[in-house]
Amino acid sequence: MRQFAGRTVVVTGAGSGIGQALALRFADAGARLALADLDGAGLEQTVRQTRNLGAEVSARVIDVTDRSGVFGWAADVAQRFGAVHVVINNAGVSFTGEIERTEFADLERVMDVNFWGVVNGTKAFLPHLIASGDGHLVNVSSVFGLAAFPGQGAYCAAKFAVRGFTEALRMELRAQDQPVQVTCVCPGGVKTALVRNSSAAADIDVDVLAAAFDRDPGVSAHSAAATIFAGVRAGRSRVLIGRDAWLIDLTQRVFGAGYQRVLGPVGTRLMDRIRVPS
Repeated sequence: MRQFAGRTVVVTGAGSGIGQALALRFADAGARLALADLDGAGLEQTVRQTRNLGAEVSARVIDVTDRSGVFGWAADVAQRFGAVHVVINNAGVSFTGEIERTEFADLERVMDVNFWGVVNGTKAFLPHLIASGDGHLVNVSSVFGLAAFPGQGAYCAAKFAVRGFTEALRMELRAQDQPVQVTCVCPGGVKTALVRNSSAAADIDVDVLAAAFDRDPGVSAHSAAATIFAGVRAGRSRVLIGRDAWLIDLTQRVFGAGYQRVLGPVGTRLMDRIRVPS
């Protein structure tokens, strides 16, 4: 898919960060947009900005964990625009905490949004992507879907699951000769509010965590969106965002399971820095 003018592009988590930047990028390319986010105020801001670029936009406040709501939205989008060409399952939440100190409710929340939200969006829109004759599904995993990291057990579980789910689906669609390309996106550090708005185990100081993340030389949301946009246009199966993502991917490939001896101490030191003093 080289051109997006007149194509219908769906983006979840469009109220801020990478999702908002993606909406602006596709609007600038002439796409018609169906946007969703749980944050109504942020979503409205994105709608205003994309309409200022001349895009035809529909928007809905959606909780991606609400399966019936996502399926209803997908049907409405297909009815309004006539076809769905690109779906980007981007919505997500962050949680930091060692597994021993993580409550079941926190694990379930991360899995519900980051994994089941992707599954819901994929299952709801896939028939419409197939029907378009030229569809593209983009699921956002993470660098923590490539390699594990201390303190990110819940997040890693969800993002590893997204990558496995997405790559299995890609193989199935190829075997069936279906007209849908599938891309798995693995961002490293991206300058968004994800970490600052994250939840954490009781012994983690979120303000210290956010400050540490803010000092990290990650890429901007607009740079991340540009990389994803280029990956979709080129039909890439996997898109890595940021030098840290490339480095961690390379470390995992070179060392195999031994990567844990390389990354483990780095993560442990970070956890020690952000822990609430006892």
